Amino acid sequence: MSVATTRPRLSVTTATSVRFELPIHSAATAPPEQRGLSRDQVRLLVADGTRTEHARFRDLPRYLRPGDLLVVNTSGTLPAAVDTRRAGRPAVLHFSTQLSENTWFVELRHADPRAHGPLPDATVGDRLPLPDGSALTLVAPHPADGPRAGSRLWLAERTGPGRVAEMLHRHGRPIRYDYVPARWPLRDYQTVFAAHPGSAEMPSAARPFTADLVARLVTRGVAIAPVLLHTGVSSQEAGEPPYQEPYEVTAATARLVAATRAGGSRVIAVGTTVVRALETVAGEDGRVRPGRGWTDLVLGPGRPARLVDAIVSGLHAPGASHLQLLEAVIGNDVVQRAYDAAVQRGYLWHEFGDSSLLLRG
Repeated sequence: MSVATTRPRLSVTTATSVRFELPIHSAATAPPEQRGLSRDQVRLLVADGTRTEHARFRDLPRYLRPGDLLVVNTSGTLPAAVDTRRAGRPAVLHFSTQLSENTWFVELRHADPRAHGPLPDATVGDRLPLPDGSALTLVAPHPADGPRAGSRLWLAERTGPGRVAEMLHRHGRPIRYDYVPARWPLRDYQTVFAAHPGSAEMPSAARPFTADLVARLVTRGVAIAPVLLHTGVSSQEAGEPPYQEPYEVTAATARLVAATRAGGSRVIAVGTTVVRALETVAGEDGRVRPGRGWTDLVLGPGRPARLVDAIVSGLHAPGASHLQLLEAVIGNDVVQRAYDAAVQRGYLWHEFGDSSLLLRG
């Protein structure tokens, strides 16, 4: 997908009113398949204005109605982590967002995933060798008016032969953090809907879907429509908003959303990425129009959801900006009650964890 040529800005800081504490060992440390489960056997927490129920993800058709529309993200995950060296020491580069073939936003991190956060002393002009013989030069911190030291993301230019995608698929691996101690192949970081590689990290809300479950949903009369939003790195600090990301909502999907709403059925977003894409093209009059480009949308008290009635989502860390998005769509009471129940029942967090279906109260 081609994107706008203007460089993205960083959105404003966010805050959420949802409060909870994660117990120790709440992270899913491996794909559910390694725990003896199929993808659609992870737990599913269902919450709306009156109830909280506990099921398995394969039970999702029970909670949807004929005429409902599931909107899914067709972005595929890149093997976006590659080894490099800085100041003579090993480091890891995360390729976050592509601006042109050789211009990217990247994050430079410690080689040991147990070392938290990015390298704090990266500077403009740092030249970082890549495994294919090319090199990446840090041009400016992102956002451009951010600090010169300690920046998480950097605008970087690559020099050398070949294409970045070829280099990543030959030498890269999926991005992982300290709660996932072992490396897993790229296929474990793809969803059943992945068709257009471009995300630095998996749009993980759709991971529990299987081909069989999709067939059962369609047989029940639930429609499925695609959008595309390529996600950047998602390891934001508490209160830090998501970065601008490239998206596309086609005319066909816009028509399906409009028809679903006109018929009185629900528009259900599979993941916060889908919410951002759909709500970006939602007018103040509630109409949805096709669009493509960059989205810097942050939903919150001043900008509630206009199109989305429910969300299928993984579980987000305390203070994450995604929680504010959930509140803007579903309402604080439902989200708080759902997360309290997930903590009490020992649900698993992060990309290999359990799931939720949150319906507007």
